[in-house]
Amino acid sequence: MNTDVLRRWETLIAVLLAGVAVWASLGVDGFAGDSNVSFLLLDTTEIALMALTMTLVIVAAEIDLSVASTLGLSCAVLGALWNAGLPIEAIMPICLLVGAACGAVNGLLVTRLGLPSLAVTIGTFALFRGLAYVILGDQAVADLPPAYTGLATSSIGPVPLATVLVAVLAVVAALVLHATGLGRSIVAIGANVEAAYFSGIRVKRIKLWLFVASGVMASLASLVYTFRYASARADNGMGLELAVVAAVLLGGVSIFGGKGTLPGVLMAVLLLGVVRNALILADVANEVLNFVTGLLLVASVLAPNLGAARRRRTPSPVEGKSVS
Repeated sequence: MNTDVLRRWETLIAVLLAGVAVWASLGVDGFAGDSNVSFLLLDTTEIALMALTMTLVIVAAEIDLSVASTLGLSCAVLGALWNAGLPIEAIMPICLLVGAACGAVNGLLVTRLGLPSLAVTIGTFALFRGLAYVILGDQAVADLPPAYTGLATSSIGPVPLATVLVAVLAVVAALVLHATGLGRSIVAIGANVEAAYFSGIRVKRIKLWLFVASGVMASLASLVYTFRYASARADNGMGLELAVVAAVLLGGVSIFGGKGTLPGVLMAVLLLGVVRNALILADVANEVLNFVTGLLLVASVLAPNLGAARRRRTPSPVEGKSVS
């Protein structure tokens, strides 16, 4: 996808988002109410946070399928340390360090051992979740500080404070990807890793830090998730990796790397959130929700590649002219 195609894809996502929102507002009872809008935004917080760094990872032609398991592991650590009597202010930075360590494990296996990130993060997907159960078992820690659980669900009007956090971090991530030399290096790595090596870009170091950032963001999402539900469990966030990857690819990021924008991803997060919320309000079964998410994921991968294949088959005006 070139820049024009990306813009067209983002326009399509924006039109779909507006269309689905209008349909839901007119056809689904309660959708347009302030309380539901606030809930919808809050419900997309963790997906949006993890999608920010996932975008950078996939643009660099890698993937991290362990983000939801990292979230669960951080939740388990939080619950275990809280049970042990540590203050929550000391626990939170420890959780972020846990996320950084998980990301470093992924990054080192990919960059130092040369293993494919898909295989590595499928392995750590199971490893981190299993470790979460080792640490906390199947218990739920629910006696968390009311000041933090209340903050996680507080709003300014219909806009949750957690959404403000997402907006601030989204601006930072967008500036990094679209307005810095690091962002240009990430795109160059995803477009052609060998050319990036020969141009002097420190490919391994950048990829390592992208995985670390992904782990830290997953742990930050774990704090929001735990306080929002007022419960630390080892199975927190299970299955969210599918929604995160779906949002990133639906937002126009190429699964092959080298192309993608943060605005498109954020609109895709909202689109998935609106669809899910409207279907829940319409009493649609959870199996249908999973089917819709999977369908959108397949469409997000298939549509751009079909468009590219069609353009390759279509002769240019010059090629279409016969030579007399």
